[in-house]
Amino acid sequence: MPARWRTTMLNVFFTVDVEVWCDGWQDIDGKFADSFRRYVYGPTSRGDYGLPYTLKVLNDHGLHGVFFVEPLFAARFGVAPLAEIVGLIRDAKQEVQLHLHTEWVDEARERLLDDDQRKRQYLRQFSLNEQVQLIAAGKRLIEEAGAQITAFRAGGFGFNIDTLRALAANSVAFDSSYNATHFGPDSGVMPGRILSDAVECEGVYEYPMSIFEDGTGSLRHVQLTSCSYGEMEGLLWQALEAGRNSFVVLSHNFELLNPGKTRRDDVVVRRFHKLCAFLDRHRAQFRLAGFSELTPRTAQPEPPLLRASLAAKGLRVIEQAYRWRFR
Repeated sequence: MPARWRTTMLNVFFTVDVEVWCDGWQDIDGKFADSFRRYVYGPTSRGDYGLPYTLKVLNDHGLHGVFFVEPLFAARFGVAPLAEIVGLIRDAKQEVQLHLHTEWVDEARERLLDDDQRKRQYLRQFSLNEQVQLIAAGKRLIEEAGAQITAFRAGGFGFNIDTLRALAANSVAFDSSYNATHFGPDSGVMPGRILSDAVECEGVYEYPMSIFEDGTGSLRHVQLTSCSYGEMEGLLWQALEAGRNSFVVLSHNFELLNPGKTRRDDVVVRRFHKLCAFLDRHRAQFRLAGFSELTPRTAQPEPPLLRASLAAKGLRVIEQAYRWRFR
C-alpha cells in the first residue's frame, strides 16, 4: 500500500435500494404477501438471503449501509409492511433514506396526484409540482413507518433537474440519483459534464453513482451484480489515490438472489462478503459513510475517470457467464 494513502480517507457509500414488486400488475392484491416475503426476506433452501441477511453481514463487519426504501407501495397495501421494512433496518442500526418508484402512483387506493391514471415509470416524467407532491408523499409514508430522511434516490435513476428543486422544496439535502450510465447526462444537472463525484446544484448536494470505463470503451456503474470483486477493490484504491470525496456502490435487497428469487446467487454473495471484509480491513483508508449526519464536500474540478484493469474485467466476464449459465 503506497504510504501517501495512509493519511487519506475516502467516504464510501454502500447503498441498497429496497423495493417490493409483484412481478407484474395483474392481481397484485393476491400476489403481494408472497412477493413481500420473497423480495424482503429471500427464503431459499439454503437459508434467507434478502434484506435481513444483508443487514447481518454489514453488522458482522461493523459497517454502515444506506438503505433507500421505496414507500409508495404502501399507498396500496398500507403502512404496516413498510414499517416492517423500516423496523428491520432501524433495529440493525442502519440508515433509512427515501427511494421512489413512480409505477406505484396509479395503483394507490387514495389519489397521490390529480393526474394519476397513467403508469409513468420515471419521476422525470412528472412536472415539478407533481414531483414536489410525490416526494412529500414518500417522505410522509417513511415518517409514518418510523424514520426520518435526509437523502433521496429516484427509481431507475430516472430523475431530472426538477427533482433537485422538488427535493429542496421538501427540505431534503442530499440526492444520489445521478448515474452517468442511466439518464444522468440528459438530466439537466450540470450540463456538459459527466458527474462522478459530489457537487452542489439547486440547493441540493448530489452524490452520483460511481462509474468507470470497463475496458470496452463503455461506462459501467459500480454495482454488486455487475462488477467483479477485483474491479471494485481496484476502483476503490484508484478513487482514494485520486483524492475523490465519495465512492457510491449500488445493491438491492434482492440482489443476493437469482432473478427468480428461488436460490442464492453464489457469485454475488461471495463478492459481497469479500467487499465487506476488504472495507473492514482498511478502515484507515475507507470510511463507510451515510447521509444522516454528513458534512458535504464537493469536488472541484471533476476528478479523472476510473478505469478497470484488464485482469479484473476478465474475471467479471467469466463470473457473469457463470451466473447466466446457472441462473
